[in-house]
Amino acid sequence: MTAPSIGSPTTALLRLLAYAGLTLALMPVQSLAVTFGWPLRKRLPQWYHRRTCRILGIRVERHGRPARRHPTLFVANHVSYLDIEVLGALLRASFVAKSEVATWPFFSWLAKLQETVFVERRVHRAAEHRDEMARRLDAGDDLILFPEGTSGDGNGILAFKSALFSVAERRPQGEPLTVQPVSVSYTRLDGLPLGRYLRPFFAWYGDMELGNHLWHAISLGQVTVVVEFHEPVTIDQFGSRKALSDYCYGVVARGVAAALSGQRQPALPAPGGSKQDGTGQGAVSAA
Repeated sequence: MTAPSIGSPTTALLRLLAYAGLTLALMPVQSLAVTFGWPLRKRLPQWYHRRTCRILGIRVERHGRPARRHPTLFVANHVSYLDIEVLGALLRASFVAKSEVATWPFFSWLAKLQETVFVERRVHRAAEHRDEMARRLDAGDDLILFPEGTSGDGNGILAFKSALFSVAERRPQGEPLTVQPVSVSYTRLDGLPLGRYLRPFFAWYGDMELGNHLWHAISLGQVTVVVEFHEPVTIDQFGSRKALSDYCYGVVARGVAAALSGQRQPALPAPGGSKQDGTGQGAVSAA
């Protein structure tokens, strides 16, 4: 699928040059921070993603707050490679990505510098990578998981793969792992509603070619992305990872539908009530 030829090539070129300059300047710094385990390795990516959002014309509108407890597993719907910049601007966390990303030119370096956990889809390697996720969580690292397993068209969300929630059965420091559903919605372009026709300019899915899609996306104006942090939960409130997965899917789907319609919806209550804290109401422009 190829996006129609609209937008400004000059805007795209200027944004690309600014992005490349910032990225290439910070890569050696982050590499040293990761190699030597400096605290900077967690702070610098968030600072970088916030600047990148500004460069690429991404306005992030946040609702709710990330959980304060660490570690937390954030589970979000996946629309585009731009989700990395958006969520990275809001969270000091590492991503969980499919193993194919580790082979992509250039972007694999960026992923590794943010200490991404790569997950193998094949069954005989799945346990090994699940153990790596568990090790990172046990160490107190927050992780961002896209349980759809791939990106969608942005008009709704795909089914969550409950197998990816197996790590939620872990009990870091003897406590149940905090899981926080997160809705990501691309809603407006230059302040105007982003309908089904224009959303594929930012949603990357199917057989879209990455380079061509990226060029079109950054040639446009300012896109608004609404990110809603829902109430944190634990698997203890559900009894099984399948029930937890279904609940997170329902919450995220409602959040996306509300953002795309421009109407806030009441929160979906969790079984037994949540014992977690760290959320709040209201909208905050984060980038």
